[in-house]
Amino acid sequence: MAALYVMIPVALIIVALAIKLFFWAVDNGQYEDLDSPAHSILFDDEDPMHTAHMNNKAPKSSPTDEHNNG
Repeated sequence: MAALYVMIPVALIIVALAIKLFFWAVDNGQYEDLDSPAHSILFDDEDPMHTAHMNNKAPKSSPTDEHNNG
């Protein structure tokens, strides 16, 4: 019985922390875009029409580019 006096407040603290973490994630935009990561796996990274993943990365040079330029 004495263990319940410890376990119930600890459980309530854990639940409160989980709720606080959930609202922090929502406020910081963690759930804003759930579709792009799922769709980006379907597209080729080198496709110029690829718009699901909107990072402005520099194009990667292929090994054949090094031989053609040098």
